[in-house]
Amino acid sequence: MKKTYLLLLALLGFTVSSFAQGTPEIDTGATAWMITSTALVLLMVPGLAMFYGGLVRSKNVLGTMMHSFVAMGIMSILWIAVSYSMAFGESIFGGWFGWNSDYLFLRGIDESIMPSGVPELVFVMFQGKFAIITPALIAGAFAERVSFKGYVLFITIWGIFIYNPLCHWVWAEDGFLFNLGPMGAIDFAGGTVVHISAGVSGLVAAIYLGKRRGYPHRHSRPNNLVMTLMGAGLLWVGWFGFNAGSSVSSGLATAQALTATQVAAAAGAMSWIIIESLHHGKATALGFVSGVLAGLVAVTPAAGVVQPLGAISLGIIASMVCYGAVILKDKLGYDDSLDAFGIHGVGGIVGALLLSFFIRDSWMADAAIANGGTWGALQQLGIQATAVGIAIAYAAIGTIIIIFIVEKTVGLKAKTSDELDGLDHAYHGERGYGMLNPN
Repeated sequence: MKKTYLLLLALLGFTVSSFAQGTPEIDTGATAWMITSTALVLLMVPGLAMFYGGLVRSKNVLGTMMHSFVAMGIMSILWIAVSYSMAFGESIFGGWFGWNSDYLFLRGIDESIMPSGVPELVFVMFQGKFAIITPALIAGAFAERVSFKGYVLFITIWGIFIYNPLCHWVWAEDGFLFNLGPMGAIDFAGGTVVHISAGVSGLVAAIYLGKRRGYPHRHSRPNNLVMTLMGAGLLWVGWFGFNAGSSVSSGLATAQALTATQVAAAAGAMSWIIIESLHHGKATALGFVSGVLAGLVAVTPAAGVVQPLGAISLGIIASMVCYGAVILKDKLGYDDSLDAFGIHGVGGIVGALLLSFFIRDSWMADAAIANGGTWGALQQLGIQATAVGIAIAYAAIGTIIIIFIVEKTVGLKAKTSDELDGLDHAYHGERGYGMLNPN
């Protein structure tokens, strides 16, 4: 009897052990960090609203901030309804986008745990914050001259047909850019998916909509640079979740991305104000935060593969190139209101390409093994250039089509009377600063 009892216990233990081995256990440390990262990335959205809101005229501050906040509502619903399935489902239609019916409204993953030990719902929410902030970034390119209804329809279509396929190509395990070359096109946290796509789409929309009334002869002064600085501070803090959270772990890769993020932002900020001081004789607060963003954007695709010196180099180079892009904007005559393309588009391109020359040796050694021989910076640069070119072309062409659809339905460009009155009153019936002069 005693032997039978022991045998039953042994069989039961084997069964439980086998089941446990087949079902990943929750890694509480990694899960806690991913929940924190998710909150940090969401914090970037009101940070962006403050950053953009402080740069426009007082009559447009609420309307501009609403562009960020309404994205939180629209993209969140779309993400759980269909977008997560399109971004991370199995490739269909030749890999054009993904699809998995279990992901629709997240009905099939309620108890799913990823191999990393993180509940899949946490990963869904983390990735969903990227889908929120990307179209919000676009709004900076055409601030002060876009209708609210047109913007809402624009980001809805853009999120489904531009962001989701790009996300699938770059980050899904069967995405064709993810598998391009021995180690794939490197985009650790969104240089291609987020910043290049948003910057290029913003540029296309800004050119289509034309200039703000009086631009560039009538200079539009920021209504609240203090708010812009605070917004930039929130973006810097939130970016640790943006980059370090993209490791989907809580370990060495997380620490590497965290460090790269900090030093790239600092290098970008200091480079910008040095250039500005030499060029204009003054170091401005707006220049400092512009450099912060240039450094952060450039290190975003590279955070997990470069060492601190490489991150500093990317921050410096991106700051220099983005500074030139902002100046060139005035010479070329297009009105990228808040430099969405000049910083996010250009900075994303710089980071995605030049990371090839700063990749840590261990990563390059793995690439060489995967390639069955040698692998170097120029080979990776070719892959990065391919991914960047595809992202630029797809975002540009897709945005043109979406603009045509929006213009033919609800209209995208604000009416002249609405632009003169201000977006706050025209579309929201409010004033950001009470009885102050809206002009």
